[in-house]
Amino acid sequence: MKKLSLLALALTWALAALAQTPEEIVSRMEAEMEKHEQEGVIMTVDTKIPILGTFSIKTHTLGNKTYMITKALGKELTGWSDGETSWTYNPQTNEITVEKDKHLNDGDAQMLEGVADGYDLSVKKETATEWTIQCKKSKSNTDKDAPKTMEIVIAKDSYYPVSLSAKLSGVSVKMYDFGFGVDEQTVTFDINKFPGATVVEKADTEEEKGKKK
Repeated sequence: MKKLSLLALALTWALAALAQTPEEIVSRMEAEMEKHEQEGVIMTVDTKIPILGTFSIKTHTLGNKTYMITKALGKELTGWSDGETSWTYNPQTNEITVEKDKHLNDGDAQMLEGVADGYDLSVKKETATEWTIQCKKSKSNTDKDAPKTMEIVIAKDSYYPVSLSAKLSGVSVKMYDFGFGVDEQTVTFDINKFPGATVVEKADTEEEKGKKK
């Protein structure tokens, strides 16, 4: 019996040694994301806005280039960005709007970077396959745009993010369906794929509009 007691105690100590803090779990997740950064990241972002409803955006990001499919209000738009110029195709009007990039890649994974630096972390829930990490904005975090709380679900086998949920000024945001491996052709706009489409160049400022006259 004494030997069994000692074995149980040893197992308890071993499990305690293997236990990870939420900071360590999130840090490992960030490291895994960074490993695949050059391959490109795929993700879906659902943004729920009061009265307007839910906007669902699937993004493929590779370097400075982004390809997006946006579904909202029963319509679907596709868009491309190279960091300087954006192209948005509207199949309802068969028009391509060209303008200076307006942060088409806002749906990227930046919210998953440096989480431990601006938030106090705790394990809210743990299952055999996942951790759910609760993130509360720390007092030292002076970023006004940062959400007060976030919830990140992380897979135990890969340390990949499963989902991230947050609320910003009444707007709910959820990121999920993360994947890696984006083809250069996917994120590069090709006008030849839209024969017959009307191209509309949009000026961003009154000054630019004046220059075009």
